[in-house]
Amino acid sequence: MKTATKYFGEIEYEQEEVLTFPKGLYGFEDERAFLLLPFAETGTLFSLQSLKTPQLSFIVMDPFSLDGSYAPVLQPDELQFLGVERSEDLFYYVLCVVKEPVPESTVNMRCPIAINDDGVSMQVILENTSWHMRHQLNEFHREDDEEPEDSGQRKEAPLC
Repeated sequence: MKTATKYFGEIEYEQEEVLTFPKGLYGFEDERAFLLLPFAETGTLFSLQSLKTPQLSFIVMDPFSLDGSYAPVLQPDELQFLGVERSEDLFYYVLCVVKEPVPESTVNMRCPIAINDDGVSMQVILENTSWHMRHQLNEFHREDDEEPEDSGQRKEAPLC
């Protein structure tokens, strides 16, 4: 199949690459099918591209690349909706608002997108957490500058 995208022009994709959001995203409840497209072969920045609206694409990031201690805990009804028993059985992305200069860009660590192995997805609001909706990228520092970016200590997320 083919689709037009905001950042990559027209692309081809397979049905199994589609992330389905049965409840949509907050503020975009009618948008229910997306592709997760990497901006580079390796990296943590992605385009969450709507299949319904070509000009609608959210910038998302791998939250574990920002803070390895990030450990979202979903509510039992959310876990049931996604067909898993544990929050650790899901993949996560956080929405990013890109600003100039880039270190002032913000990420929403409080309301991640959770994805199961079948591509069923939902945006959740984490309860009982210190994470906020607007963390600036410059708040996150790697503890060991000698450590490679992909240390293998974070979950590997599926790519479309």
